[in-house]
Amino acid sequence: MKRLFSILAISGLMAFGTVNATTNANATTAVTTVATITQEQDAAPAEELGFHQELKKRFVEGGPGFMGIVLLCLILGLAIAIERIIFLNLSTTNTKKLTKNVEDALSSGGVEAAKEVCRNTKGPIASIFYQGLDRTDEGVEAAEKAVVAYGGVQMGQLEKNVSWISLFIALAPMLGFMGTVIGMIQAFDKIEAAGDMNPSLVAGGIKVALLTTVFGLIVAIILQIFYNYIIAKIDSIVNDMEDASITLMDLLIRHKK
Repeated sequence: MKRLFSILAISGLMAFGTVNATTNANATTAVTTVATITQEQDAAPAEELGFHQELKKRFVEGGPGFMGIVLLCLILGLAIAIERIIFLNLSTTNTKKLTKNVEDALSSGGVEAAKEVCRNTKGPIASIFYQGLDRTDEGVEAAEKAVVAYGGVQMGQLEKNVSWISLFIALAPMLGFMGTVIGMIQAFDKIEAAGDMNPSLVAGGIKVALLTTVFGLIVAIILQIFYNYIIAKIDSIVNDMEDASITLMDLLIRHKK
């Protein structure tokens, strides 16, 4: 009987210990879960900070002075670049189609019919054709001089305001570097005033300095991409103009004969 009571007592103690262990484990798991949820909630705002909010935050930290000037360079540069891209796309002409139409008009209706075709066609190549056809009465040499002279005028129209984009490309990183230098000077001024090399005093000035540099480089990179596209587009149109001018001279010589 005593052995039976002993066994029952030991079994009860073991069961009670198992329940306590399970309870403690559940409590520990609950605490861990709550802590994890709390950490996730604390980290959620940092993760929810989007690209635009982060960009705005860094822009404000960089200081409105130089950051505003760098932003102005980006806005003006993009405005000029977009205007040039639209103008160049409108100036693009199907040279082969225009040449064929002018050739057919010369064969069927003469110079006046060819001039009418050029008047009804947009773009610098059609304008060059018109100037050359308008001087055919004075001879082929006069027409060639008119084509060359007016080709230079049209090239100037294509390259209009492009130099301003290159200015902003050079100006944006220079302003960023100037902000860097000023930020470093402010950091050393704070160290001198405090009389102690405290990292927190230096960190603020260095961060401002680096932010102005980064934003200046970003603006220069963006504008450089647009600038290269515009230059490539101008070169393509100019090559078409030169080829079309040679073709026009050949057509005029054949028409005179």
